[in-house]
Amino acid sequence: MYQAIVFLPLLGAVIAAIISLVGAHARCPSGDAVEHHDDAHGADVHASEAHDDHDHDDHHVAEPAAWGSRAAELITTGLLFVSAALSWFAFVDVGFLHHDARIPLFPWIYSGDLQVMWSLRIDTLTAVMLVVVNTVSSLVHLYSIGYMDEDPYRPRFFGYLSLFTFAMLMLVTADNLVQLFFGWEGVGLASYLLIGFWYHKPSANAAAIKAFIVNRVGDFGFALGIFAVFMMIGSVNFETIFAGAPGLTGKTIHFFAWDVDALTLICLFLFMGAMGKSAQFLLHTWLPDAMEGPTPVSALIHAATMVTAGVFMVARLSPLFELAPTANAVVMFFGATTAFFAATIGLVQNDIKRIVAYSTCSQLGYMFVAMGAGAYSVGMFHLFTHAFFKALLFLGSGSVIYAMHHEQDIRMMGGLWRKIPYTFGVMTIGTLALTGFPLFAGYFSKDAIIESAYASHNPLGTYAFILTVVAAGLTAFYSWRLIFKTFFGEPHDQEHYEGAHESPLWMLIPIGVLAVGSIFSGFPFKELFAGNGVDEFFRDSVKMHPKIIEDMEEISEWVKLLPTAMMVVGAYISYVFYIRRPYLPEELAAQQPMLYQFLLNKWYFDELYDLIFVNPAKRIGYFLWKYGDGWTIDGLGPDGVSARVLDITRNVVKIQTGYLYHYAFAMLIGAAGLITWFMFGVGGQ
Repeated sequence: MYQAIVFLPLLGAVIAAIISLVGAHARCPSGDAVEHHDDAHGADVHASEAHDDHDHDDHHVAEPAAWGSRAAELITTGLLFVSAALSWFAFVDVGFLHHDARIPLFPWIYSGDLQVMWSLRIDTLTAVMLVVVNTVSSLVHLYSIGYMDEDPYRPRFFGYLSLFTFAMLMLVTADNLVQLFFGWEGVGLASYLLIGFWYHKPSANAAAIKAFIVNRVGDFGFALGIFAVFMMIGSVNFETIFAGAPGLTGKTIHFFAWDVDALTLICLFLFMGAMGKSAQFLLHTWLPDAMEGPTPVSALIHAATMVTAGVFMVARLSPLFELAPTANAVVMFFGATTAFFAATIGLVQNDIKRIVAYSTCSQLGYMFVAMGAGAYSVGMFHLFTHAFFKALLFLGSGSVIYAMHHEQDIRMMGGLWRKIPYTFGVMTIGTLALTGFPLFAGYFSKDAIIESAYASHNPLGTYAFILTVVAAGLTAFYSWRLIFKTFFGEPHDQEHYEGAHESPLWMLIPIGVLAVGSIFSGFPFKELFAGNGVDEFFRDSVKMHPKIIEDMEEISEWVKLLPTAMMVVGAYISYVFYIRRPYLPEELAAQQPMLYQFLLNKWYFDELYDLIFVNPAKRIGYFLWKYGDGWTIDGLGPDGVSARVLDITRNVVKIQTGYLYHYAFAMLIGAAGLITWFMFGVGGQ
């Protein structure tokens, strides 16, 4: 069963790839010509958008659909639904019936002390991730059948989606760090392919490269962490690592000129990888640009796969992090800072997908706060609930974009609740869950994180508590701002408003299912993730901080009520700003232009990184190109010594004329010269 869960998406990806290749050959039998179409992905279309800041998730093209498009859609989607159904069965079998499993598949690497077996590790932590990944991915596949209906390259798109899912499944079922790193890099590759799916758009190519490179920074740290683990313990197998971790207490690693605590350094390196994948503060810049990909890609990346990988990795390695309190403090600091920082940026964004993207960034910060507090199951609880309501908000945004003829700027919307009431209803449910409205999923998981920060013994617990409470109010403000500006008020684009209509059934069914999950993924699972049932449910799959759950239950009542109060305040201010007195936001922006520009430009991180890293790297590259390669290597090589040899040989060749009298004359001159040398030169002596 577990082999089927993991490898069915790979089978779908392979079949879709074959269909895509056959279709490409049918489109271009000679294989030596590529047609470039001036379609909606073309650079000319998007260059014309440079005069404003409206983004368009265009996928309407003039080309006919590739051969086998419907077959690729149905095969990949069907296989994902089978995998999702088996994942829920595994969730019950492992979580409730305690049937953990280790399934060896085949030997992989045997080189000296490095022995890596490819095997599947099935425990409660894995089962939770299997449910999240396959449920959301299957619904995204189904949604994409409707959303991508006019794209001619659907087999390639569905192949990428299934490949992405398979890579994430390899990551969550890994039984050792090398196998986990394989899945880790696999989701990085698949994200590059999906973000840049519309490769005719320069902005999509740039976003894909940016995501890939920023993640290389984090992955470099992750690789160093794996090397350090192997150096200190002599194994990359999880069971061996967890057994040997207590023995590392008090040991040091000589790192440059310092002797650093081994566990702290290892955990910081590993967390560096999580910062990149989960878009934490300083390594977050790739995430909003990833919106250049199709909307279903955004939902898959931000809800179920790539960004959750870092949170899962920290939870999986909780036996290491629990022995490194300094590293846990760093995790909590970056989590809390990200939760607040991303929420402030979300306040003023105008692209509907980017608002939800910064919301993802903020909510991931919440998850890392729980990890830093030692409440790993609570962080996983928010990962579990967040997958449903964040996928709902992304796919709901896609439905709005579809209805508005691919307009993404919420300033160009308004009054849409009359035109697309179903989409309005489900997005309202997603917003209630995200903001932590009582009885919705986010209310139970997000509030539990804030309580864990308050109850934790982490030195940065108070810092995290304050920032997450403030972020709760900011989240409510920007979430309801999106709803109010999109669905209420007067239409700002009358032409698109008149043509707005509900999406096809392929798209409405998945968001309906996710809306149900946004309600019922909270309360029924509260005791299992954040209550007295944690020990029995998770067992040895995570190592909780001692008594953190009991400490959370004993905190004061005002601490438990504070996040809800902040949610109400944020929602009310948003209502005043965008419903009762819609002139206030412009007045406030005019009164505080520096603050507004600071938030609108995302704290100027892109500009700062351009100044510190990108532009110097470009200048160094230009210098090495022109002077290192061009002037030195080419100047001394092909354009220098080699060129002079060619010049000389070209002139010497002219002597070889083929005429006998030329050769006789040359021989006569030579003989005369030789005689002269003998008569007057050394030869004469």
